[in-house]
Amino acid sequence: MNKSRVWSFLLLIALIVLVSCDSEERSPNIILIMTDDQGFETIGAYGGESYQTPVLDNMAATGIRFNQAHATPVCTPTRLAIMSGKYNSRNYTEFGKMDPDVYTFGNLFQDAGYATFIGGKWQLGGGLNAPYEFGFDEYALWQLTRRPNRYPNPGLEINGEEVDFKNGEYGPDIINDHVLDFIDRHEEEPFFVYYPMNLTHWPFEPTPDSPDWDPTLRRDHEEEKVIPGLHTEPKYFGDMVQYADKLVGKVISKLEELELRENTLIIFTSDNGTARGVSSIINGEEFIGAKLSSNEAGTHVALIANWPSVIPEGLVNNDLIGFTYFFPTLAAVAGIEIPEDLELDGVNFAPVLYGEDVKLPDWLYMWWYRNNDPEGPGDEFARTHRYKYYRDGRFYDLSKDPLEENIPISLDQLSGNQKKVLLKLQKIIDENTRPEFYDNQIKSE
Repeated sequence: MNKSRVWSFLLLIALIVLVSCDSEERSPNIILIMTDDQGFETIGAYGGESYQTPVLDNMAATGIRFNQAHATPVCTPTRLAIMSGKYNSRNYTEFGKMDPDVYTFGNLFQDAGYATFIGGKWQLGGGLNAPYEFGFDEYALWQLTRRPNRYPNPGLEINGEEVDFKNGEYGPDIINDHVLDFIDRHEEEPFFVYYPMNLTHWPFEPTPDSPDWDPTLRRDHEEEKVIPGLHTEPKYFGDMVQYADKLVGKVISKLEELELRENTLIIFTSDNGTARGVSSIINGEEFIGAKLSSNEAGTHVALIANWPSVIPEGLVNNDLIGFTYFFPTLAAVAGIEIPEDLELDGVNFAPVLYGEDVKLPDWLYMWWYRNNDPEGPGDEFARTHRYKYYRDGRFYDLSKDPLEENIPISLDQLSGNQKKVLLKLQKIIDENTRPEFYDNQIKSE
């Protein structure tokens, strides 16, 4: 063999090795998006008719839509449950704070070598170092150390600094830009992005796409205050829903631009139902949001997952999905082993994403007390698809009374099957409740 042929042969071998290395399977990127106060009825893919959500509708059509995902009906408990994989009965301390000893999915991904980022609403206290301690390499957040404006001219916390914007910037745009920049800078390595978006929580205000967008609004406010007509009247709620959809589209476009879309799982959900009193139309009927209520209008949220190279198109799943499920599911998707001492409460539903026929639990348990006080807003219950039992004795047939508007079924009038369900749900509550939490509760004589 002459020298030229030898060199050609060696070059061919080098190319083969290079291609082989490039084609080695890389851990998937994961982006978890969670909007604020946006019930399932606001999404077109679920039959929502009041707002345009083309990006999310397409995600559902080309991925999987979960029809029975349920969050706690208020912010902080959901944020703690999704990040820790544990019921709030095990680790909830107070509204707006998270125990610094909690090991989050941020810690898990960071320990596994992922680049990690969180952007959006924090509301878990701990100071400027807290996001780092909970496993995030970088962050762009609102309500970490204070509560200034969140929409026009916002005050944010970005990578250890409080930053105020007063030149007509829009908070959700700033945070979205940080998400896109993080993806840009980490395209060569696996990344985990947790994006608990500020939208669509009140104050209901114009977005930059609204005809009456005002870049001077709230410019000189040192804190978020009530502005008459914007605090509770949902005039601009629809604009905010549609802007959130647009921001999700920007994330997808960035992934496509970098040719990362095929290897990225995107999950969309929300932290609780729509704000109380906000009326929307779903499947031809009015549906009124009921955040802070334990019924369907307070807990039922959208859950859409899209991963072009893995999730078959057009899947629909009707299993009950709780927010403690996310931690073990994301770990399984990434192939990360969960530390044995964590003792998570959630169930791994990753096989469902792959189109596998698996059996998930036919029940959900929920403990939420906003102020960690049995006398304050809160509830404890367990449910199946059809029946729901509260610790205080309320029992509902959700097939006949989905919003729990009628008097609960008397426990001495239950059928034989209903009694079996009651015993099952009571056992679930007994196994997961917080011991002695109700001991000091004032009881009526």
